[in-house]
Amino acid sequence: METNRIILRPWRESDAETLYKWASDPDVGPRAGWPPHQNVEESLEIIRTVFNDVLHTWAIVLKETDEPIGAMGYGPSCECDLPAREGEPLIGYWVAKPYWNKGICTEALRLMLDHIRESTDIQSLISGHFVDNPASGRVMEKCGFVPTGEICIDENQYQGENRPIRVLRLELSSLHGAT
Repeated sequence: METNRIILRPWRESDAETLYKWASDPDVGPRAGWPPHQNVEESLEIIRTVFNDVLHTWAIVLKETDEPIGAMGYGPSCECDLPAREGEPLIGYWVAKPYWNKGICTEALRLMLDHIRESTDIQSLISGHFVDNPASGRVMEKCGFVPTGEICIDENQYQGENRPIRVLRLELSSLHGAT
């Protein structure tokens, strides 16, 4: 999947050093709900397990550099207890700090949503963002996600903090591929 600026492609084990470069930044992971990576081996294990497990997760690759700069994906709802409907996937994404506020996450999310509409029978998607990360919510809203009015408290956050999560949902058209 690609646009003029980015490609969404599967993660490769050879991406481990680049993943570590970006995922070790203490400003990146905690905004998305995961701790900074501690070493290249951890990043490689994430590629082998999380990115290649039951989730549909792609590397966001900047065409200009041919380097992964983030991740985009969907899959079973996580342990964060979002009020997902039966079988409703959770979407998630992150992008490296040097690429924040450049529209890359919005572009990647739109690309993935087009893929979901064209290749699955998924009826709706759920997501959420920590209320202290409103930029993530703006990405979702630009792509049609609507706040549900529900807030969850992530009591098991790895930092030991109770961080409210704003919940959003996207209802997908039953006419897949229709515009």
